[in-house]
Amino acid sequence: MTHPSENWLWLLLLALTGCGSQTAVTPARTAPTQVGAQSVVLVSLDAFRWDYLDRPYAVNLRRLAHQGVHAQRMVPSFPSLTFPNHYTIVTGMYPEHHGIVANTMSDETLGGFRMSDSVAVHTEAWWTGEPIWTTAEKQGRHAGAFFWPGSEVGHGGVWPSRWMRFNDKFPNAPRVDSVLKWLTLPGSQALAFVALYYSDVDHAGHDFGPGSPQVDSAIARVDSMVGRLMAGIAARGLSDRVNLVVVSDHGMTDTPPDHVIFLDDYVSLDDITIVDAAELGLITPKPGKLADVYRKLHSANPHLSVYRKAEVPTRFHYDNNPRIPPLVLMAELGWEMTTHARDAVRKPKLGAHGFDNQAPAMGASFIAAGPAFRTGYTAAPFQNIHVYDLLCHILGLKPAPNDGSLDSTRAMLR
Repeated sequence: MTHPSENWLWLLLLALTGCGSQTAVTPARTAPTQVGAQSVVLVSLDAFRWDYLDRPYAVNLRRLAHQGVHAQRMVPSFPSLTFPNHYTIVTGMYPEHHGIVANTMSDETLGGFRMSDSVAVHTEAWWTGEPIWTTAEKQGRHAGAFFWPGSEVGHGGVWPSRWMRFNDKFPNAPRVDSVLKWLTLPGSQALAFVALYYSDVDHAGHDFGPGSPQVDSAIARVDSMVGRLMAGIAARGLSDRVNLVVVSDHGMTDTPPDHVIFLDDYVSLDDITIVDAAELGLITPKPGKLADVYRKLHSANPHLSVYRKAEVPTRFHYDNNPRIPPLVLMAELGWEMTTHARDAVRKPKLGAHGFDNQAPAMGASFIAAGPAFRTGYTAAPFQNIHVYDLLCHILGLKPAPNDGSLDSTRAMLR
């Protein structure tokens, strides 16, 4: 196993060598390799909403769906945010169980967590549960992660054999080429599981809105990378062993500039600590102020739902973790909450996510093909907590305790 400190230099050199064809190839399929001897490449296209598959530039993704399976939509966990859902996909746990309850959160012992805080992101204590790459390594199969939330810490001292510190400016094509090299390392060094991440569609959706031509351009870019990966797998004779699974963490919806809820219109900011406030509001009232703050916020705005922690509806699975504060606020789809001071300095966004995870606009994607999967099959919507068990089954691994079940995805398998 490569020591974590060696990965960056090693992978930078690796990624900058070689370039594969970008034209997808459909090889003649041989008899499927026995489950347990197969490999998986899990690709995340951040914010690739389920219906983006029908957009004109998703050519290779439609080809992949035709060759294999896809879900009508995959339902994210609540909150429909990036870090919680990426970690749910690879652990099979609801955020309240794996600990990443939001992109921005607070812990009495650990302090504050933000996605941009490299110290917090690299602190293992934030990340509970067992991700798929750890499950694989513990059971004798090598794994890698080319950018994925939670992959930059050693879970219980177990690191993926190959991993990268996140760098959103790392070129798209070398990411694919590195993954292909990982899959073809000599002998037992070859990786059985690899995670790969792209953020293009998410950035375009936030900046320009989900219906924008800029989102179409981002779809074209990531779709070409899926095509490059498909072609590389075929060219290396790996089609009878490697399963390609493409997912997203959530969808995206329009957020008109005037759809804003100002919390300080209803409550004094001196009475609360705002852990986070956008589509999701995490609020800790000052000592003795809980009842008063709840009374003032509850029913204050028709586009805002306010819950005491213990009263969050059961379907959200969002009340059983100390990092969830006493008050949980949920904005209506397309609305955002803030304060007047924050609004004066915040960057406008024309698209957002983090809303009710059952809303169709928050729906994510699931597309997969390879020797483990049926051909031309469309699955009913299912929750993303079930992906972990599916991956374990394909890889022949015993799953760690989680909230999902193979029963919810079994119909997609051969």
